[in-house]
Amino acid sequence: MKFNTLIVLIICFCSTYLSAQKLVTNEISKRIYTTKKLVKAPIIDGKISDVAWDVVPWSSDFVENEPYEGTAPTYQTKFKVIYDAKYLYIALRAFDAHPELIQQRLTRRDGFAGDRINVVIDSYHDKRTAFVFTTTAAGVKGEEIATRNGANFDESWNPIWYTGANVDAEGWTAEMKIPFSQLRFGNAKEQIWGFNVARNIFRKNERSLWQRIPNDKAGFISEAGELHGLVDLKSQKQLEIQPFTVIQYDTYPKELENPFKDGSDFKINGGVDAKIGITNDLTLDLTVNPDFGQVEADPGAIALDGFQIFFEEQRPFFVENKNIFDFKFANGRDNLFYSRRIGRSPQRAANISSGEFADVPQNSTILGAAKFSGKTQNGWSIGVLESVTANEFAEIKQKNGDTREEIVAPLTNYVVARAQKDFNERNSYLGGIFTATNRNLNGNFSELHKAAYTGGFDFRHTWRKRDFYIEGNSIVSYVFGSQEAIEDTQRSMARLFQRVDAQYVNVDPTKTSLTGTGGKIKLGKQGGGNWRYNGGFIWRSPELELNDVGFLRKTDEMIQFLEANYLWQVPKGVYREIELSTEQKAIYDFGGNLNNLEYQISGDINWKNNWWTKTGIGINTQTYSNSFLRGGPRWKSANNRYLYFFFGSDRSKKFSFKLGYFGIRSDAGIYTRNRYVFSINYQPFDAFSLSLENEFNETKDKTQYIGTADFGNTQRYILGAISNDSWATTLRLNYSLNPNFSFQFYGQPFISRGRYAAFNFVNNASADSFSERVNPYTANQLSNGTDAEGNAVFLVDENGDNTTDYSFEKPDFSFVQLQTNLVVRWEYIPGSELFLVWSRGSSGAQDVNNSLTNSVGSQVLDVPAKDTFLLKATYRFIR
Repeated sequence: MKFNTLIVLIICFCSTYLSAQKLVTNEISKRIYTTKKLVKAPIIDGKISDVAWDVVPWSSDFVENEPYEGTAPTYQTKFKVIYDAKYLYIALRAFDAHPELIQQRLTRRDGFAGDRINVVIDSYHDKRTAFVFTTTAAGVKGEEIATRNGANFDESWNPIWYTGANVDAEGWTAEMKIPFSQLRFGNAKEQIWGFNVARNIFRKNERSLWQRIPNDKAGFISEAGELHGLVDLKSQKQLEIQPFTVIQYDTYPKELENPFKDGSDFKINGGVDAKIGITNDLTLDLTVNPDFGQVEADPGAIALDGFQIFFEEQRPFFVENKNIFDFKFANGRDNLFYSRRIGRSPQRAANISSGEFADVPQNSTILGAAKFSGKTQNGWSIGVLESVTANEFAEIKQKNGDTREEIVAPLTNYVVARAQKDFNERNSYLGGIFTATNRNLNGNFSELHKAAYTGGFDFRHTWRKRDFYIEGNSIVSYVFGSQEAIEDTQRSMARLFQRVDAQYVNVDPTKTSLTGTGGKIKLGKQGGGNWRYNGGFIWRSPELELNDVGFLRKTDEMIQFLEANYLWQVPKGVYREIELSTEQKAIYDFGGNLNNLEYQISGDINWKNNWWTKTGIGINTQTYSNSFLRGGPRWKSANNRYLYFFFGSDRSKKFSFKLGYFGIRSDAGIYTRNRYVFSINYQPFDAFSLSLENEFNETKDKTQYIGTADFGNTQRYILGAISNDSWATTLRLNYSLNPNFSFQFYGQPFISRGRYAAFNFVNNASADSFSERVNPYTANQLSNGTDAEGNAVFLVDENGDNTTDYSFEKPDFSFVQLQTNLVVRWEYIPGSELFLVWSRGSSGAQDVNNSLTNSVGSQVLDVPAKDTFLLKATYRFIR
């Protein structure tokens, strides 16, 4: 089917179905709770015995939401809400006939384990965004910002508030005290907020709600009840200042003659974070010289396909409220803002000569950063972020003691501005984004962009009780710099304009700028009845570039997609709920070439005993790659089929596990992959939990790219048959003395080993048959040798004249990485913390002939590691 015809059919199908679809819903009336101003403030100890609560009545009549929506819960819940000039107070009573079975699991903040109650407050009353406060039966607090009508929850938000919990003969009780300064609301005389309370009985996997929300509704926040009676609230402008001090001591293997590697380093650092309420809707966050020493290490990974690897942001300043700045314009990780670009490693290595040693900074110093963000009562969501990173210099010393400096990273300014506006009774929004990266190159760094700008707009419209939607976005990028920088961009893995058979792109070495576009349009049904479906189109032009402050793996793609889901949401027989999905996707390049057709069927089942199963099968046909040969001709891959099957036990039990398998098989056995996953979670007692995740990958590929070589006037693209095994084990241990004092351990050994054989070179990259696509090297054509640097290489005598025509490095590898992290955390007063951190890590090569376990053992036991000891203290001043 031609691409344009397929798009027309999608639009016609969706338009016809939407116009014919009849909406059948049972209208649920909005519940209203009317609060009153208190006379005397209660003591927050979790026991709800203060007479202060007597000014308002209890509200109850909760309705079960899971597993049997619309029925009476096993045990009822009730609550009260009162307030004064500065705080909102909430009392909660969770009845339980078996209090000895209540799960009081101790975790760190945001652990969300055990019996718990969530209070959902839509103080914006935009029916899309809410603040969620959680208290567990053990008194552990948690909080989230829910966006996209409950489709996204951000756990990074850490406001100042107070809670307590207590188990008694009737069940358990809790109290909350929430400062109005931590919420966002308008200036109406009487506030009307969206409001709901959810209770989870952990041992039963049962959830009940104060405001009933049928499972076929399109959202969670828009269907909440309402909180009335908040009269004459005064704006509580937030002012928080949090200075911190860090003492760090590093030990590592000493390097002979290297003055920068004498075996240990000691440093003291400090900085300050601040949060200022500009209005009751908008907040300014500031940080000066931030420190990120206590965050968890990135997981081990190796990219054999040449593309960059995405790592999650873990630094607190950038994690908090990150949803405001997100602009994911396409599927996957593509985003106009990727905060890991700020403070990244220097992009240039030090230029040293023999006898010189260099001390190169690991990361660019963030001199300062500021965020201005929030949402106004009239529906404006606003986010502005600016950050400056310093010039970074490598200090270079010679053996005679002479020193010099060499710049390795330029002074850089990053700006991100994001805005959205709700309208049409909060059923629609329009938004926009602008990012800018400006570097002070000072006549240096000709390989970097002088500046990079991106801009875009997005929209979403829902109708018929928000069951149907249409959404989309469009972006444009512009980068400029020296001819060298722009040529490097054209030749990068994301573009490869130098491809020998591409007629629609080519490298222009005289260019000093590039302009590209991208976007998405999507139409579908997200609620009502049993069916869900969507279809749409994504494009990324070849010239698109986001990687100065965004994330983009590939360009030159046009993607058409369709998806349909059928839901069984009412428990019957042995299951609680089932979802069956079908997907179809076609990928074209801007030259009009069809590069992939994919079809998939999958199913998710939650069983009556709270076990779960996920399974699926799929097929890829017409599979081509423009990037496989790194600038060579378009490569045809073998058609492949894949399947996966994962299942796990009841997560509410003290012991639970997950087992899984993912497998790929291609035509003629050219490519096979087996991925095995096994993990356990165990909480032998309330204060201690452990998790162990294991993943083993076994890949065999007869066409793994190795490199290129010149053979006369011909370019040879060299491939090999790789046997690539990787294994990662991640151990996490958590012990909590109380909700504010905890110990956490993280450890992950990672190994990836690749061994090559059956080397060949490309003959006809687009041939249907594997035997026509490549020519194998014979034993007489290959011999062992060394290059000028003494590296082991294969010498190739392709024409058999006993003269080496070219060579390539032996590609076998065995990479091992070990990362461990122990964190002791004490929140000695709300918002102020003390961290004691020990981290240990090492990485390096091992013998490719060793087994995976022996290689990991050697890395752990025999290879000297780097140890870091860190003490960090913060104190939050609040007005």
